Amino acid sequence: MSGSFDAVVTGAGIVGAACALELASAGMHVAVIERRGIGSGATAAGMGHIVVMDDSEAQFALTSYSQSLWQALAPELPASVEYERTGTIWVAADDEEMAEVHRKFAFYTARGIPVEVLDAQSLAEAEPNLRRPLAGGLRVSSDAVLYPPCAAGYLLEKAKQEQPALELILGQDVVAIGSGLVVLRDGTQIHSPIIINATGSFAPELTPGIAIKKRKGHLIITDRYPDFLHHQLVELGYLKSAHSSTADSVAFNVQPRKTGQLLIGSSRQYGAENSGIDRDIVSAMIERAALYMPQLANLSALRVWSGFRAATPDKLPLIGPTEDVSVFLATGHEGLGITTSLATARLLADHLLGRASAIPLDPYLPSRLVNDSASPSTVEMFHA
Repeated sequence: MSGSFDAVVTGAGIVGAACALELASAGMHVAVIERRGIGSGATAAGMGHIVVMDDSEAQFALTSYSQSLWQALAPELPASVEYERTGTIWVAADDEEMAEVHRKFAFYTARGIPVEVLDAQSLAEAEPNLRRPLAGGLRVSSDAVLYPPCAAGYLLEKAKQEQPALELILGQDVVAIGSGLVVLRDGTQIHSPIIINATGSFAPELTPGIAIKKRKGHLIITDRYPDFLHHQLVELGYLKSAHSSTADSVAFNVQPRKTGQLLIGSSRQYGAENSGIDRDIVSAMIERAALYMPQLANLSALRVWSGFRAATPDKLPLIGPTEDVSVFLATGHEGLGITTSLATARLLADHLLGRASAIPLDPYLPSRLVNDSASPSTVEMFHA
Protein backbone atom coordinates (compact mmCIF):
# COMPACT_ATOMS: atom_id res chain seq x y z
CA MET A 1 0.00 0.00 0.00
CA SER A 2 1.12 3.56 -0.64
CA GLY A 3 -0.64 6.86 -0.92
CA SER A 4 -1.28 10.07 0.95
CA PHE A 5 -3.47 11.09 3.85
CA ASP A 6 -4.34 14.24 5.75
CA ALA A 7 -2.95 12.57 8.87
CA VAL A 8 -1.28 9.30 9.80
CA VAL A 9 -1.40 7.92 13.34
CA THR A 10 1.28 5.38 14.25
CA GLY A 11 0.01 3.16 17.04
CA ALA A 12 -3.51 1.83 17.60
CA GLY A 13 -3.51 1.86 21.37
CA ILE A 14 -6.11 3.91 23.17
CA VAL A 15 -4.20 7.17 22.66
CA GLY A 16 -3.73 6.57 18.93
CA ALA A 17 -7.36 5.51 18.60
CA ALA A 18 -8.52 8.67 20.36
CA CYS A 19 -6.34 10.80 18.05
CA ALA A 20 -7.79 9.06 15.00
CA LEU A 21 -11.31 9.75 16.25
CA GLU A 22 -10.65 13.45 16.83
CA LEU A 23 -9.14 13.96 13.40
CA ALA A 24 -11.72 11.86 11.59
CA SER A 25 -14.46 13.82 13.34
CA ALA A 26 -12.90 16.97 11.90
CA GLY A 27 -13.30 15.52 8.39
CA MET A 28 -9.69 14.52 7.85
CA HIS A 29 -8.63 11.50 5.78
CA VAL A 30 -6.75 9.43 8.36
CA ALA A 31 -4.64 6.28 8.33
CA VAL A 32 -3.83 4.33 11.50
CA ILE A 33 -0.87 1.95 11.41
CA GLU A 34 -0.30 -0.72 14.07
CA ARG A 35 2.33 -3.45 14.13
CA ARG A 36 0.14 -5.82 16.15
CA GLY A 37 -3.53 -5.60 17.08
CA ILE A 38 -5.74 -2.78 18.31
CA GLY A 39 -5.01 -1.99 21.95
CA SER A 40 -2.39 -4.72 22.20
CA GLY A 41 0.52 -2.78 23.72
CA ALA A 42 0.47 -0.56 26.78
CA THR A 43 -3.32 -0.35 26.46
CA ALA A 44 -3.60 -4.08 27.18
CA ALA A 45 -1.24 -3.66 30.12
CA GLY A 46 -3.24 -0.84 31.68
CA MET A 47 -5.64 -1.17 34.61
CA GLY A 48 -8.25 0.90 32.86
CA HIS A 49 -8.87 3.54 35.47
CA ILE A 50 -10.39 6.92 34.65
CA VAL A 51 -9.04 8.90 37.58
CA VAL A 52 -8.35 12.46 38.66
CA MET A 53 -4.79 12.83 39.94
CA ASP A 54 -3.08 15.64 41.81
CA ASP A 55 0.68 15.18 41.59
CA SER A 56 0.82 18.59 39.94
CA GLU A 57 -1.53 21.26 38.66
CA ALA A 58 -0.80 20.15 35.10
CA GLN A 59 -1.56 16.52 35.91
CA PHE A 60 -4.79 17.52 37.63
CA ALA A 61 -5.85 19.68 34.67
CA LEU A 62 -5.27 16.91 32.14
CA THR A 63 -6.82 14.08 34.16
CA SER A 64 -9.88 16.04 35.26
CA TYR A 65 -10.50 17.36 31.75
CA SER A 66 -10.15 13.90 30.26
CA GLN A 67 -12.42 12.39 32.89
CA SER A 68 -15.10 14.89 31.89
CA LEU A 69 -14.70 13.79 28.25
CA TRP A 70 -15.09 10.13 29.27
CA GLN A 71 -18.20 11.00 31.27
CA ALA A 72 -19.70 12.68 28.20
CA LEU A 73 -18.89 9.62 26.07
CA ALA A 74 -20.04 7.06 28.65
CA PRO A 75 -23.73 6.84 27.63
CA GLU A 76 -22.81 5.58 24.16
CA LEU A 77 -20.10 3.10 25.19
CA PRO A 78 -21.07 -0.51 24.43
CA ALA A 79 -21.30 -3.11 27.19
CA SER A 80 -18.02 -4.67 26.02
CA VAL A 81 -16.12 -1.58 27.23
CA GLU A 82 -17.29 -2.37 30.80
CA TYR A 83 -17.35 1.29 31.83
CA GLU A 84 -18.37 1.58 35.46
CA ARG A 85 -18.24 4.56 37.79
CA THR A 86 -16.94 2.67 40.81
CA GLY A 87 -15.21 5.59 42.47
CA THR A 88 -11.76 5.33 44.01
CA ILE A 89 -10.87 5.08 47.67
CA TRP A 90 -7.36 6.17 48.56
CA VAL A 91 -6.62 4.02 51.61
CA ALA A 92 -4.69 5.47 54.55
CA ALA A 93 -2.90 2.98 56.78
CA ASP A 94 -1.76 5.41 59.48
CA ASP A 95 -1.97 8.97 60.75
CA GLU A 96 0.73 10.18 58.35
CA GLU A 97 -1.32 8.94 55.41
CA MET A 98 -4.49 10.44 56.91
CA ALA A 99 -2.72 13.79 56.78
CA GLU A 100 -2.32 13.16 53.06
CA VAL A 101 -6.05 12.34 52.86
CA HIS A 102 -6.88 15.75 54.29
CA ARG A 103 -4.42 17.48 51.94
CA LYS A 104 -5.98 15.73 48.94
CA PHE A 105 -9.47 16.55 50.22
CA ALA A 106 -8.62 20.25 50.35
CA PHE A 107 -6.99 20.15 46.90
CA TYR A 108 -9.88 18.38 45.18
CA THR A 109 -12.59 20.34 46.97
CA ALA A 110 -11.01 23.66 45.99
CA ARG A 111 -11.18 22.54 42.35
CA GLY A 112 -14.73 21.25 42.33
CA ILE A 113 -14.09 17.50 42.49
CA PRO A 114 -16.56 15.66 44.78
CA VAL A 115 -14.62 13.85 47.51
CA GLU A 116 -15.38 12.44 50.95
CA VAL A 117 -13.12 11.73 53.91
CA LEU A 118 -13.76 8.29 55.42
CA ASP A 119 -12.82 7.46 58.99
CA ALA A 120 -11.82 3.94 60.00
CA GLN A 121 -15.40 2.81 60.55
CA SER A 122 -16.73 4.32 57.31
CA LEU A 123 -13.89 2.71 55.38
CA ALA A 124 -14.67 -0.70 56.88
CA GLU A 125 -18.34 -0.30 55.98
CA ALA A 126 -17.51 0.74 52.42
CA GLU A 127 -15.11 -2.18 51.88
CA PRO A 128 -15.65 -4.95 54.47
CA ASN A 129 -12.84 -7.12 53.09
CA LEU A 130 -10.17 -4.58 53.96
CA ARG A 131 -8.12 -5.49 57.03
CA ARG A 132 -8.75 -3.69 60.28
CA PRO A 133 -7.64 -1.38 61.67
CA LEU A 134 -6.86 1.10 58.93
CA ALA A 135 -6.86 4.83 59.56
CA GLY A 136 -9.39 5.82 56.89
CA GLY A 137 -9.42 7.01 53.33
CA LEU A 138 -10.55 9.47 50.68
CA ARG A 139 -13.40 8.52 48.34
CA VAL A 140 -13.35 10.14 44.89
CA SER A 141 -16.79 9.31 43.55
CA SER A 142 -16.26 10.53 39.98
CA ASP A 143 -13.56 7.96 39.17
CA ALA A 144 -14.39 5.04 36.89
CA VAL A 145 -12.92 1.90 35.37
CA LEU A 146 -13.22 0.29 31.93
CA TYR A 147 -11.73 -2.47 29.77
CA PRO A 148 -9.02 -0.71 27.73
CA PRO A 149 -8.65 -2.92 24.61
CA CYS A 150 -12.38 -2.77 23.90
CA ALA A 151 -12.41 0.96 24.59
CA ALA A 152 -9.66 1.46 22.00
CA GLY A 153 -11.58 -0.70 19.55
CA TYR A 154 -14.72 1.34 20.07
CA LEU A 155 -12.92 4.64 19.49
CA LEU A 156 -11.61 3.34 16.18
CA GLU A 157 -15.04 2.03 15.18
CA LYS A 158 -16.47 5.46 15.94
CA ALA A 159 -13.68 7.09 13.92
CA LYS A 160 -14.57 4.86 10.97
CA GLN A 161 -18.22 5.87 11.29
CA GLU A 162 -17.20 9.54 11.30
CA GLN A 163 -14.89 9.10 8.30
CA PRO A 164 -15.60 5.91 6.29
CA ALA A 165 -12.43 6.47 4.25
CA LEU A 166 -10.29 5.94 7.36
CA GLU A 167 -7.61 3.30 6.69
CA LEU A 168 -6.63 0.86 9.45
CA ILE A 169 -3.37 -0.89 8.59
CA LEU A 170 -2.58 -3.77 10.97
CA GLY A 171 0.45 -6.04 11.07
CA GLN A 172 2.78 -3.47 9.55
CA ASP A 173 5.90 -2.08 11.19
CA VAL A 174 6.64 1.61 10.80
CA VAL A 175 10.42 1.95 10.59
CA ALA A 176 10.76 5.68 9.96
CA ILE A 177 8.76 8.89 10.12
CA GLY A 178 9.56 12.49 9.25
CA SER A 179 9.56 15.13 6.55
CA GLY A 180 5.97 14.24 5.70
CA LEU A 181 6.78 10.59 5.09
CA VAL A 182 5.97 7.31 6.83
CA VAL A 183 8.11 4.33 5.80
CA LEU A 184 7.00 0.75 6.47
CA ARG A 185 9.34 -2.19 6.90
CA ASP A 186 8.42 -3.54 3.46
CA GLY A 187 9.53 -0.27 1.89
CA THR A 188 6.07 1.19 1.39
CA GLN A 189 6.02 4.98 1.69
CA ILE A 190 2.98 6.93 2.84
CA HIS A 191 2.81 10.71 2.56
CA SER A 192 1.13 12.98 5.08
CA PRO A 193 1.68 16.52 6.38
CA ILE A 194 0.66 15.31 9.86
CA ILE A 195 2.24 12.22 11.44
CA ILE A 196 1.31 11.39 15.03
CA ASN A 197 3.70 9.20 16.98
CA ALA A 198 1.44 7.40 19.47
CA THR A 199 3.59 4.30 19.89
CA GLY A 200 4.00 4.50 23.65
CA SER A 201 7.32 3.25 25.01
CA PHE A 202 8.51 2.57 21.46
CA ALA A 203 8.13 6.23 20.46
CA PRO A 204 11.87 7.01 20.72
CA GLU A 205 12.55 4.44 18.00
CA LEU A 206 10.65 6.69 15.58
CA THR A 207 11.47 10.04 17.20
CA PRO A 208 15.01 9.87 18.63
CA GLY A 209 15.96 12.22 21.43
CA ILE A 210 12.64 12.36 23.27
CA ALA A 211 12.65 11.88 27.05
CA ILE A 212 10.83 8.56 27.24
CA LYS A 213 11.83 5.52 29.30
CA LYS A 214 10.19 2.11 29.32
CA ARG A 215 8.56 1.12 32.58
CA LYS A 216 7.41 -2.47 32.94
CA GLY A 217 4.27 -3.36 34.85
CA HIS A 218 2.44 -6.56 35.84
CA LEU A 219 -1.27 -7.23 36.35
CA ILE A 220 -3.24 -10.13 37.82
CA ILE A 221 -6.86 -11.00 37.02
CA THR A 222 -8.83 -13.30 39.33
CA ASP A 223 -11.78 -15.61 38.91
CA ARG A 224 -15.25 -14.18 39.54
CA TYR A 225 -16.03 -13.08 43.09
CA PRO A 226 -19.17 -10.91 42.94
CA ASP A 227 -19.49 -8.25 45.65
CA PHE A 228 -16.03 -8.93 47.07
CA LEU A 229 -15.03 -5.37 46.17
CA HIS A 230 -17.05 -2.22 45.40
CA HIS A 231 -14.53 0.56 44.69
CA GLN A 232 -11.16 0.85 43.10
CA LEU A 233 -8.74 0.83 46.04
CA VAL A 234 -5.32 2.45 46.02
CA GLU A 235 -2.97 2.64 48.98
CA LEU A 236 -1.66 6.09 49.81
CA GLY A 237 1.71 4.41 50.18
CA TYR A 238 1.50 4.29 46.37
CA LEU A 239 2.60 7.90 46.39
CA LYS A 240 5.80 6.87 48.19
CA SER A 241 6.63 3.71 46.26
CA ALA A 242 5.08 3.40 42.80
CA HIS A 243 5.85 6.99 41.90
CA SER A 244 9.58 6.47 42.33
CA SER A 245 11.35 7.52 39.16
CA THR A 246 14.13 4.94 39.36
CA ALA A 247 13.49 2.05 41.75
CA ASP A 248 11.40 -1.07 41.16
CA SER A 249 8.24 -0.93 43.25
CA VAL A 250 4.91 -2.54 44.03
CA ALA A 251 1.80 -1.00 45.52
CA PHE A 252 -1.71 -2.09 46.46
CA ASN A 253 -4.18 -1.21 43.74
CA VAL A 254 -7.23 -3.37 43.04
CA GLN A 255 -10.32 -2.85 40.89
CA PRO A 256 -13.71 -4.53 40.70
CA ARG A 257 -14.73 -5.46 37.16
CA LYS A 258 -18.28 -5.77 35.86
CA THR A 259 -17.61 -9.48 35.33
CA GLY A 260 -17.15 -9.96 39.09
CA GLN A 261 -13.42 -10.42 38.62
CA LEU A 262 -10.76 -8.45 40.44
CA LEU A 263 -7.86 -6.76 38.66
CA ILE A 264 -4.83 -6.54 40.93
CA GLY A 265 -1.85 -4.23 40.53
CA SER A 266 0.50 -2.75 40.56
CA SER A 267 4.19 -2.98 39.81
CA ARG A 268 6.68 -0.72 38.08
CA GLN A 269 10.17 -1.62 36.92
CA TYR A 270 12.79 0.41 35.09
CA GLY A 271 15.45 -1.18 32.94
CA ALA A 272 13.52 -4.42 32.39
CA GLU A 273 13.59 -5.25 28.69
CA ASN A 274 12.24 -8.81 28.99
CA SER A 275 8.47 -8.91 28.62
CA GLY A 276 8.23 -12.19 30.54
CA ILE A 277 6.62 -12.59 33.94
CA ASP A 278 8.87 -11.73 36.88
CA ARG A 279 7.73 -14.15 39.57
CA ASP A 280 9.43 -12.22 42.37
CA ILE A 281 7.56 -9.06 41.40
CA VAL A 282 4.25 -10.94 41.15
CA SER A 283 4.82 -12.50 44.58
CA ALA A 284 5.56 -9.06 46.00
CA MET A 285 2.35 -7.70 44.44
CA ILE A 286 0.26 -10.46 46.00
CA GLU A 287 1.96 -10.01 49.36
CA ARG A 288 1.34 -6.27 49.26
CA ALA A 289 -2.29 -6.71 48.27
CA ALA A 290 -2.87 -9.29 51.01
CA LEU A 291 -1.48 -6.83 53.54
CA TYR A 292 -4.55 -4.68 52.86
CA MET A 293 -7.07 -7.38 51.90
CA PRO A 294 -5.94 -10.65 53.50
CA GLN A 295 -8.51 -12.78 51.66
CA LEU A 296 -7.01 -11.81 48.29
CA ALA A 297 -4.25 -14.33 48.91
CA ASN A 298 -6.85 -17.13 48.82
CA LEU A 299 -8.53 -16.12 45.55
CA SER A 300 -7.86 -17.93 42.29
CA ALA A 301 -5.86 -16.03 39.68
CA LEU A 302 -6.75 -16.77 36.05
CA ARG A 303 -3.99 -14.84 34.34
CA VAL A 304 -0.86 -12.79 34.98
CA TRP A 305 0.62 -10.56 32.28
CA SER A 306 2.99 -7.67 31.80
CA GLY A 307 3.59 -4.77 29.46
CA PHE A 308 5.65 -1.64 28.96
CA ARG A 309 4.50 1.90 29.61
CA ALA A 310 6.10 5.13 28.43
CA ALA A 311 7.35 7.26 31.32
CA THR A 312 8.73 10.81 31.37
CA PRO A 313 10.89 12.46 34.05
CA ASP A 314 8.16 14.87 35.16
CA LYS A 315 5.27 12.37 34.97
CA LEU A 316 3.49 14.37 32.26
CA PRO A 317 2.93 13.16 28.69
CA LEU A 318 4.48 14.56 25.54
CA ILE A 319 1.72 16.12 23.43
CA GLY A 320 2.36 18.32 20.43
CA PRO A 321 4.88 19.30 17.78
CA THR A 322 8.51 18.25 17.38
CA GLU A 323 11.37 19.89 15.50
CA ASP A 324 10.16 18.07 12.39
CA VAL A 325 7.15 20.12 11.32
CA SER A 326 5.28 16.99 10.17
CA VAL A 327 5.73 14.93 13.34
CA PHE A 328 3.63 15.30 16.49
CA LEU A 329 3.85 13.31 19.72
CA ALA A 330 1.11 11.72 21.80
CA THR A 331 3.06 9.52 24.20
CA GLY A 332 4.65 9.40 27.67
CA HIS A 333 1.42 8.83 29.61
CA GLU A 334 2.85 5.99 31.72
CA GLY A 335 0.09 4.76 34.07
CA LEU A 336 -2.46 7.38 33.02
CA GLY A 337 -2.82 6.73 29.31
CA ILE A 338 -6.32 5.31 29.60
CA THR A 339 -7.49 8.24 31.68
CA THR A 340 -5.86 10.95 29.58
CA SER A 341 -6.31 9.51 26.08
CA LEU A 342 -9.36 11.59 25.20
CA ALA A 343 -7.89 14.87 26.47
CA THR A 344 -4.58 14.16 24.73
CA ALA A 345 -6.37 13.68 21.43
CA ARG A 346 -8.57 16.74 21.90
CA LEU A 347 -5.62 19.00 22.79
CA LEU A 348 -3.59 17.75 19.85
CA ALA A 349 -6.51 18.18 17.44
CA ASP A 350 -7.13 21.67 18.79
CA HIS A 351 -3.50 22.53 18.11
CA LEU A 352 -3.53 21.08 14.60
CA LEU A 353 -6.82 22.71 13.65
CA GLY A 354 -6.17 26.07 15.26
CA ARG A 355 -9.03 25.71 17.74
CA ALA A 356 -9.17 27.12 21.26
CA SER A 357 -8.49 24.49 23.93
CA ALA A 358 -10.28 23.96 27.22
CA ILE A 359 -6.92 23.76 29.02
CA PRO A 360 -3.46 25.02 27.98
CA LEU A 361 -1.26 22.69 25.93
CA ASP A 362 1.98 24.28 27.16
CA PRO A 363 2.68 21.99 30.17
CA TYR A 364 2.70 18.92 27.90
CA LEU A 365 4.70 20.24 24.93
CA PRO A 366 7.60 17.94 23.98
CA SER A 367 9.96 20.92 23.78
CA ARG A 368 10.10 21.07 27.60
CA LEU A 369 12.05 17.78 27.67
CA VAL A 370 14.65 17.38 24.95
CA ASN A 371 17.47 14.88 25.32
CA ASP A 372 19.27 15.74 22.10
CA SER A 373 17.98 18.50 19.89
CA ALA A 374 20.44 17.50 17.20
CA SER A 375 19.00 14.01 16.73
CA PRO A 376 18.04 13.36 13.10
CA SER A 377 14.58 12.14 12.16
CA THR A 378 14.20 8.42 11.55
CA VAL A 379 13.48 9.13 7.88
CA GLU A 380 16.82 10.94 7.62
CA MET A 381 18.54 7.95 9.22
CA PHE A 382 16.55 5.57 7.02
CA HIS A 383 17.79 7.31 3.86
CA ALA A 384 21.36 7.85 5.12
